[in-house]
Amino acid sequence: METLDTLHAFRSFRDSFYECLDRRADALFDLTDALLTAEVVPSPVHLSLQVSHRRGWGSLYAALAHGAMDPEALRDLLARVPLAGAEDEQPVYAVDVSVWPRCDAESSPERGFYYHPSRHSSGQPIVAGWAYQFVAQLNFVRESWTAPVDVARVHPSRDANEVAAEQIKALLGRSPEEGKTAPMFVFDAGYDPVKLQQGLEGSGPCQILVRLRAGRGFYGDPSLSELPANIGRPRRHGPKMKCNDPSTWPEPDHEYACEDAGYGNVRVRAWSGLHPKVASHEGRGSRGPLPIVVGTLVLVQVARLPRGERRREPRALWLWWAGPEGIAPELGLLWRAYVRRFDVEHTFRFLKQAFGWTSPRLRHPEQADRWTWLILAAYTQLRLARGCVLDLRLPWERRYEASRLTPTRVRRGVLGVLVEAGTPAKPPKPCGRSPGRPKGRLSGRAKRYPALKKSA
Repeated sequence: METLDTLHAFRSFRDSFYECLDRRADALFDLTDALLTAEVVPSPVHLSLQVSHRRGWGSLYAALAHGAMDPEALRDLLARVPLAGAEDEQPVYAVDVSVWPRCDAESSPERGFYYHPSRHSSGQPIVAGWAYQFVAQLNFVRESWTAPVDVARVHPSRDANEVAAEQIKALLGRSPEEGKTAPMFVFDAGYDPVKLQQGLEGSGPCQILVRLRAGRGFYGDPSLSELPANIGRPRRHGPKMKCNDPSTWPEPDHEYACEDAGYGNVRVRAWSGLHPKVASHEGRGSRGPLPIVVGTLVLVQVARLPRGERRREPRALWLWWAGPEGIAPELGLLWRAYVRRFDVEHTFRFLKQAFGWTSPRLRHPEQADRWTWLILAAYTQLRLARGCVLDLRLPWERRYEASRLTPTRVRRGVLGVLVEAGTPAKPPKPCGRSPGRPKGRLSGRAKRYPALKKSA
């Protein structure tokens, strides 16, 4: 019965996904099925060799170039299929950016310069390309699955914090959490907690958790200052707390300790009512006082790192938490939520290595947007098919239960589920041979677009 329910959910998602496709819907849907069944994706044209792709390679490129889909309908669809077993838990989402390198694509517009951990240009870890910001639901189970619910391409002229605030507001509007705790959004270092809090003003109840560098300083309430308050203008900043100077740390407002199998003794401390100093260019205008953004500073200290990383000494982890008024931070949840944030890195690796997300040499960013949405739809179908696939285990691989199969193992046996579920896409119609380009006509040299630098 459970397998039948899983197959029904899988088939319902495919039907709903087909309704989200507009122009060249059949070709786009067949392309997604080819992604699910292909073992290696060196380039999109190789997907046309798959049995599930019933059309020629020309329709494949035409679908990416001239196809159309409804991104808002796709976002609503992905929000309706959360991770299995996470419906009754605290909803936690990871927000992070992944870069599509396009260093030599001079004819591709809207490229920017972004940090890349493994590729360098002129000796610097900076590449030209497109940046995509993902929002993915996390789970507290020890597995590599996530549930991407949104993706947006960050234009070089825009700030990733502003785009993240817009994505969170849209997600809160699509999935109201009435009667549940406010969802938590986890960010790695590189995001500004001040900009995020300012961008989320007026939105639904939510929590943000942002990693901070260890050298930052924060200030308490001015009433706590020991200096006289009747000299000069009213004070806006109280005593300073330096993250790298324990002598400036006051007594924590909240404290939590536990014993973890991977990290050993875990100690979490929190100081509420602190605020950072805001630079003039971060304020909401050039005139008037700069805003005071108050939040909670969290320090996480562990005895050791998990297996495989124990050669490195653990360092102190500083986090910034902000939530609805009147809600205290759950320290036992905060540190575990940030640890689970790294699951989205496994998702990025699978999308790039298995699905070949950044392999196509597409010219226009709109084509890359369509390809990215197809990748997310294929990954979600893998997750939904996990409970009804046959485990085609290799002799040297570990045995897993059906509910614990990895994305790679599910993809290996998803073809049988596709045959049983069927496809809503219509079969191709023979249309004869294309006449091709008229004789003597040249396409000309493509227009060149320099990569855009973000203005200070």
